[in-house]
Amino acid sequence: MRPALFIPCYIEHLRPAVGLATARLLDRLGLDWHYPADQTCCGQPVYNAGHPAEALPAARHFLRRFGEADRVVSPSGSCVAMLRRYAELPGLSSAERADFSALAPRCHELSDFLVGVLGRVELGARWSGRVAFQDGCHALRELGIDEAPRRLLAAVAELELVDAAGPEHECCGFGGVFAVKLPELSAAMADERLAALAAAGTETLVLTDVSCLLQIEGRARRRGLPFRGLHLAEILAGPDGTGPGGVQ
Repeated sequence: MRPALFIPCYIEHLRPAVGLATARLLDRLGLDWHYPADQTCCGQPVYNAGHPAEALPAARHFLRRFGEADRVVSPSGSCVAMLRRYAELPGLSSAERADFSALAPRCHELSDFLVGVLGRVELGARWSGRVAFQDGCHALRELGIDEAPRRLLAAVAELELVDAAGPEHECCGFGGVFAVKLPELSAAMADERLAALAAAGTETLVLTDVSCLLQIEGRARRRGLPFRGLHLAEILAGPDGTGPGGVQ
């Protein structure tokens, strides 16, 4: 198996350390992965804004770059949910629809790939500290990913995983254009997550989607609250992949 790594555009431009951590992790697992050149946005922003036909160019480009991949791995549940939705886009030919349908089950969010495909939970990772975990809505509700990231975190040496108080599986309030159209509601939802984090006795939150991380981090910064957001890949690979906190 030779997985292809898909790094979402917002990770590349806003939090590239997450993409680098994912690459280090795949290296340390001994995988012969590759990074297809000329990657672009998956098209989710225009799709979520109510313009599915406008996502076709991105979908077709993705098929050209990744269509032959054994597996596609991405540190983003929301983007993987979009990849699996390509076959539903309007305006596809029957051949394109068949190609997208065949590709969809080979596209995986990182934790799903590690646990569900590779069957790996014990990765030899070490991270000293108390952290809480936040589900991403797309990963949870569209991809059905719930236990995989928690199992991976529970296996990290010296890491104490705590449950954040408050409603279970609550959204962070980002939702793409939702945060733009309804900013007051979006901010209130982020505030609830920050309150839950404080009640859990930690300032560190682990997520599987950088969009959620940026939403909560931005709100904490605006309010002057202590907050540390980490992507799951950064925990599993360590700050620089070596030494304390790294994967041994």
